[in-house]
Amino acid sequence: MPKRDTREYRSMRPLAVMRGEGEENAWKVRGYASTFNEPYMIYEDMDGENVMEVIAPTAFDEADMTDVIMQFDHEGMVYARTRNSSLVVGADDHGLWMEAYLGATEASRDLYRAIETGLVDRMSFSFTIADESYDKKSKTWTISRIGKVFDVSAVSIPANPGTEISAARKRRLDGVIQAEQAERLAKERRREKIKILLLKTRIAASK
Repeated sequence: MPKRDTREYRSMRPLAVMRGEGEENAWKVRGYASTFNEPYMIYEDMDGENVMEVIAPTAFDEADMTDVIMQFDHEGMVYARTRNSSLVVGADDHGLWMEAYLGATEASRDLYRAIETGLVDRMSFSFTIADESYDKKSKTWTISRIGKVFDVSAVSIPANPGTEISAARKRRLDGVIQAEQAERLAKERRREKIKILLLKTRIAASK
């Protein structure tokens, strides 16, 4: 499928503080912004059925992660970034992991304490999709390649994947469903025409 440059958002795994001994772990948080091979629902289709999505282990192999930032709710202050090594991101067998040092400012330490006490315990990340596929039978999108990762964010309330997150994809899928419905209707009409033709043939043969 062609690359889409619209920015996508996904809410994923819990975020937690690092509790190792020593100053090197002070004011640090870690978590997974994405996990592989774990399908999750992104919206309901026109028939009321769940449409799923899964991220393939290959998704980050060629992704641009040259300057990823950490924010709160994808906006405002930058708490850490890869460019100055206060944020580290990478992919392993489980998914996209991150570790961030939040000790630079009082606001950063306030976020750390919110994570430490469990007031903020979820992550989200924003990205573009470089390649994906859709399986009609299982109604599952598979993201095989991510183009660019923009940020990994601590979030107060996880984004609703049924709104702006997948709007472009939802429009495309609705088009697929409408095409399938039109095809079924055309087949039913052809069957009815064949039935009528057979009936006329039998009537003519009986005369």
